[in-house]
Amino acid sequence: MTTISEPAPAVAPRPNFKLGDLVRYGIIAVLGLGLMYVVWGLYLAGEPLFAAVVMALMVGIVIIFGAKRFYTARFVFPGIAAVLIFIVLPVAYTTYVGFTNYGARNLLTFDRVTDLFLGQKTVDKTTERPFGLVAEGTSYRLFLPEGTGGLLSDPFALDGAPVKVGVAPVDAAPPTLAMKDVIKLRTALAGVTATLPDGSEITSSGLRTFAKVTPVYEQQPDGSLVSRTDGSVLTRDESVGFFRDAAGKTVPPGWRVNVGFENFARVLFSEGIRQPMLQIFVWTVTFALLSVFFGFALGLLLASVLQWPHLKGKAVYRILLILPYAVPAFISILVFRGLFNQNFGEINLILKSLFGIQPQWFTDATLARTMLIMVNVWLGYPYMMLLAMGYLQSIPQDHYKAAALEGSGVLQNFFSITLPQILPPFVPLLISSFAFNFNNVVLILLLTRGAPDIAGTIVPAGQTDILGSFTFRVSFQDAGQNFGIAGAISTLIFLLVGLLAYANFFALRRAAEARGRG
Repeated sequence: MTTISEPAPAVAPRPNFKLGDLVRYGIIAVLGLGLMYVVWGLYLAGEPLFAAVVMALMVGIVIIFGAKRFYTARFVFPGIAAVLIFIVLPVAYTTYVGFTNYGARNLLTFDRVTDLFLGQKTVDKTTERPFGLVAEGTSYRLFLPEGTGGLLSDPFALDGAPVKVGVAPVDAAPPTLAMKDVIKLRTALAGVTATLPDGSEITSSGLRTFAKVTPVYEQQPDGSLVSRTDGSVLTRDESVGFFRDAAGKTVPPGWRVNVGFENFARVLFSEGIRQPMLQIFVWTVTFALLSVFFGFALGLLLASVLQWPHLKGKAVYRILLILPYAVPAFISILVFRGLFNQNFGEINLILKSLFGIQPQWFTDATLARTMLIMVNVWLGYPYMMLLAMGYLQSIPQDHYKAAALEGSGVLQNFFSITLPQILPPFVPLLISSFAFNFNNVVLILLLTRGAPDIAGTIVPAGQTDILGSFTFRVSFQDAGQNFGIAGAISTLIFLLVGLLAYANFFALRRAAEARGRG
């Protein structure tokens, strides 16, 4: 008899988890929980935008580093995330602010402004009376002195919740807490309402007194506010982000609203802002171009000298010439500010001793601009020199030997062999250097602070201001905080830098190709 055996039941394969995978999942879980905690904190702090950004970052980390099929994306995710968070997001947010009235007078939201108006109180001075606080274990009693006795309330808890208590006469005054202890409880005392024997109610009106306190405004269904004292009405105006009174005047504080292209129109067409902007724009482009040109020229010249085979002590010269690059820029700028001091600076002392002149570096516009370019070239030439030293070593020496046989001189070799071969790889670096100097606000603010000022302007503007420092002064310093105008100007600067960088890149590439064909 043949016995047919039943097939063994299939056994599900065990997941092949390695120790490294468990460690990776554990790290991802801890990091995800930490980022979720940050998201929750940002949301509670009233920052939903930043909470959403951190949330997106957390989701990306969990998915890309948690799933094996996204293994290749792990190498580019940090770079993409950094670009989105630190470049795209600030640019987008700055542009958004440029379309709003965000500023010193319009910092809050509408709900917060409404709460501020509704939180305004009037104190009836005729009902104002001193008080004391009596401690009874974990509870407290309110004491209102009257003659030798006073009014004492029932025990109540000071836990921050609103509480109403009645008071009854007592013959003798009980011992009360010292003022320093009462001050610690002042926040919770704001929610205590005492009902007097005649039925009137009084609340905390200060650190030492209780009185009848009534709100100044009452909100209507349409959002307007009516004053309880004189019946005046504050009407909500969304076009400007303010409440207006009966006379049409705005009543601060205001709230943030979208104003469309109003800020951009003010920047481009308002005479008070446009008048100095054109002059500042021309100087900004000139400053950036001259800084790049002289920095490149000086760096390339010094690199060529250091490449000379017969030069002795090259290592010492290299160290000395790179020192300006090793010192933090802000320290060098402050040192130069002292050196160029018109009355006590070493530069003017030497010039006065040798030539009898004492230049007004900070009050004469031409000299101030010259000083800025000199300091900026000093700060920037070591970077160009280091790059040029590397590029010069990549040029084949056979080219120079062949040119020597043809009787070519040093200058002809430089313009025919050296410059055409090192300029193409230098083009992106020159463009980035131009963009950096176009927005080199630190140098302006630390060295000249925009001075000397341009006469006859409505907004604060200086002869040495560039667009970045001009934006800073208009928006944050001299003219009050106006973040909307700052966002509009910053957006325009971003577009200008992009267009100029593209134009420079295109022109330099065409010039390099033309030299290569020649």
